[in-house]
This record gives sequence, structure tokens and C-alpha cells, in this order.
Amino acid sequence: MNQFTKAKYISYMAMLLTLIVVLSIFESMLPPFPMIPPGVKIGLANIVTMYTLFFIGKKEAFILNIAKGIFVLITRGVTAGVLSLCGGILSICVIILLTFIFKKKISYMILSIMGAISHNIGQLIAIIIMMNNKYTVYYLPVLLIAGVIMGSITGILLKTLLPVLSYPLKERNK
Repeated sequence: MNQFTKAKYISYMAMLLTLIVVLSIFESMLPPFPMIPPGVKIGLANIVTMYTLFFIGKKEAFILNIAKGIFVLITRGVTAGVLSLCGGILSICVIILLTFIFKKKISYMILSIMGAISHNIGQLIAIIIMMNNKYTVYYLPVLLIAGVIMGSITGILLKTLLPVLSYPLKERNK
């Protein structure tokens, strides 16, 4: 990889990380939606992670997830940072596994839903370990339902934004 290409790659990754940070901050500023259980979020930043995973690469998706976890750790504390990291890593792993098993026969919507559900499960596992409280698992049904709903929202947003998000890729392939 020549210096120009390397600089372009680093700039593109920095732009994606910036987008993740901005979406994360924006989402934390939103007022709580009525009737939404505690801890449930849309997961807007996960749209960028899924885009990265599908169109840039697995390694880059993990790098962005780790960088996001570090950002959350610095801005919201250790617990939030660990939850972000655990949820994100499990989510990426599940999406990779599903795309490997089903190849191109699985939709972005299903991948988004499964990613959201696994993100919630990863966070729940982390909470159970950190709090040493197995009873937290009783929150799982709420998190599964929330994962389906929020995963559907992020899946729709990803599908809607794909034409715009794929523009840099088209430019890169010229």
C-alpha cells in the first residue's frame, strides 16, 4: 500500500470513527422514548459498524468497535465502556458467522436484528459478570424484544443510507 493509499485509508477510517462518535453523542442526547425500558437505545452508531463490516472489512469493523469502546470508556466510564465493547464484539462475531453460514441469502434487516440481539446479549453477559448477579438474566426477554425492534430500525436506516454510504466505495474503485 503506497503512502497516498495509506493516508486515504486512515482518513476514511477516521471519518467513520468520527461518524460513530457523532451518532453516539446524538443518540445520548435524545430524550427517553415513552414506554422504552431502561438501557434500550436505537443503536445509530451500529449502522456505521455494519456498513464497515459489509463493505470495508472485518478487521476494520473490529478496530472501529474497539475505538468506540475506548471513546465510551473515556466519556461515560468503565461500565459503559465494557458494555459497549462486549456488545459490539459479540454483535460483529454473530454477523460474521451468519454471513459465513448463509452467504448472500440473508438480508441486511435480519443481520441487523441479529446484531442488535447479540449486542444486547453481550452487554447482559458483561453485566452478569461485572455485578456477579445471575438474576439480571431475567431482563433477557426485554432485551430480545428490544433487539428485534431496534435492529429493525437500524436495518431500515442502513438500507436507506446504502446508496449514500456506498459513494466513497464507488469513487475508490474507479
